Amino acid sequence: MKLITAIIRENKLDQVREALIDAEITRITVSRVSGHGQQYNEEIYRGARVIPNLIPKVRLEIAVNDDFVNTTVDTIIKSARTNSKGEVGDGKIFITPLEECIRIRTGERGGKAI
Repeated sequence: MKLITAIIRENKLDQVREALIDAEITRITVSRVSGHGQQYNEEIYRGARVIPNLIPKVRLEIAVNDDFVNTTVDTIIKSARTNSKGEVGDGKIFITPLEECIRIRTGERGGKAI
């Protein structure tokens, strides 16, 4: 089992969600977050160095069985990319091992709980 965390542009959320549903990945958690990576631009305003505000983003968390990792990642990449080559600020995907998953309602554990 893996936990896939993707940070994407806010305006790409619906497109990514629909693509995931088409790929039969329907269980996701969405959070609104702020941050910056390479989009960070230092500006000079009236002779003073100004650090811009954090940029609003969306964080997706998707727990998947090992068989769905590549499908999930490929779907996010294709649907979250700004154009065919992508642009700075399109986001990041992190894949981490998921030690255990437990469904609270039934007590099921492991891949069946996902």
